[in-house]
Amino acid sequence: MNAVPDTFDCPLDAAEFKRPARAGVELYRAHIVRHAFDPHLHEAFGLGVIDAGVERFRYRGAEHLASPGTLVLMNPGELHTGRAETDQGWRYRMVYLDEALLQAVTGERWWFADATAHDPAAAQRVSARLAALWHAPDALASDSALAELLGALRPHAQVDRALRERVTANDSALARSLALMHDDYASELTLDRLAAEAGLSPFHFLRRFKQRYHVTPHQMLMAVRLARAKQHLAAGMAPAEVAPAVGLADQAHLTKRFARMHGVTPARYRQQVQPQFQTRPRPRA
Repeated sequence: MNAVPDTFDCPLDAAEFKRPARAGVELYRAHIVRHAFDPHLHEAFGLGVIDAGVERFRYRGAEHLASPGTLVLMNPGELHTGRAETDQGWRYRMVYLDEALLQAVTGERWWFADATAHDPAAAQRVSARLAALWHAPDALASDSALAELLGALRPHAQVDRALRERVTANDSALARSLALMHDDYASELTLDRLAAEAGLSPFHFLRRFKQRYHVTPHQMLMAVRLARAKQHLAAGMAPAEVAPAVGLADQAHLTKRFARMHGVTPARYRQQVQPQFQTRPRPRA
């Protein structure tokens, strides 16, 4: 992996994205020593493996440690952080897989009750399949590696059940505000407006929101905006255009927040997932 000196303070830190031909799949691999990822989300399953070192991350309000041989099993839309627990950092591979695609490939509905599972044998298989996905020479090889990857992960999934948490009356009110963030993320949303959407006072809304989602509304909105930014960048939009499209002040603000959440700058992410935007060296005279 190439280092990202314009993103990371530590030259040992590196991160790279790649998108295979199959829509709904995004691959990621990284070695992180010093960087600490801000709370962020993926609108897809985040499934992967720790190859070396130990990661500490916060997910659903709890702290988790992931060591070598550990599977990472994150459900769509869940905020999480990430930082190294040891001086050597941690090295890991991930696939971000759209829920609809997972259901189409498996014929099942999945959900994960636990964010991690220490299963060295499965982790070895998952790491190998993720590597195969990264280097797949054609669509058939990619689809085969994806199917084998999901086969290795299936024992840790809850399958074909009422898997999501049951929504209480309070959660329904908060869900309306969360839906507003997703629908109107580029607007200047205020606490008063979000609270009104939930039918609560700003004070009670803020308290309940933090109890339910373990972050502030501002942190959640920023995570939603950055998730949308990834979609725009992957579609080829220039970073300078993406910033106002997702409600951020300017490209510098986008770059700072995107790098803190994802470990690469928006421009570098666009280059990695859209090969036509990669910078090619000039021929020598």
